[in-house]
Amino acid sequence: MTRSAAEFDRWYADRVESPVADELVRRMLGLPPDLQSTSLLSGAGLDEVVTALGLCGGQVLLDLACGRGGYGLEIARRSGSRVVGVDFSAVAIEQAQRRAQTLELADQADFRVGELTRTGLRTASVDAVLIVDSIQFAEPKLDALRECRRVLLPGGRIVVTCWEALDDTDERLSPRMRQLDLLKQLPRAGFVNVEVTDKPAWRMAEQALWQKALTIDADDDLAMQSMQEEAQRVLATFDSLRRVLATACTPWPVHASPA
Repeated sequence: MTRSAAEFDRWYADRVESPVADELVRRMLGLPPDLQSTSLLSGAGLDEVVTALGLCGGQVLLDLACGRGGYGLEIARRSGSRVVGVDFSAVAIEQAQRRAQTLELADQADFRVGELTRTGLRTASVDAVLIVDSIQFAEPKLDALRECRRVLLPGGRIVVTCWEALDDTDERLSPRMRQLDLLKQLPRAGFVNVEVTDKPAWRMAEQALWQKALTIDADDDLAMQSMQEEAQRVLATFDSLRRVLATACTPWPVHASPA
């Protein structure tokens, strides 16, 4: 089942009313105290992503499916780069814009509504692309990766965090999860130097988060209720997925080389 922008709008609106959910995620995943996460990348994972992106001041990062912009803003703050965040939820984009102002990063941030397969950005306009825990929502996934390839400069870098099925015939998993195979899909989209690495420590942190979420009294907190429902679904098939970090580059034109 594909989730709509309207469903995500409601999810993000509920999250605003739940400091309990945000505090739980930050504590269990070891995230910075002012980072608003809407995915499952841990603080240790974020450190690895920052290194993999290798951004410096003045460069541009596309945070695709950025949600509330938490990771992109943190990377911009650490690296001095500029972040362009794109998400199909207008509610998430409004929240990201407000967060950039609160963190005094508005001059380094531009958030806009768009899709995984249609960002609205110019060709060859960004230095790096980050997709955190969202590539599974792209339909079709190869089109989203090709869109990333289009907007990246030559020699640009893509970093994707996601999950992949250990067995793509396991019908307990949703089709969108069974369709992911970045080691094959990134080269098909035109990327080179592709690496896909298992991250079992990230996976253990997620498991601890989901288990802890189930022990909390959600009462009438809609965000915590949603988290607990998701925890039950995820834990039921937890051992069927592996956690991965994928990196790749766009090729240089023939006869061209890095400066």
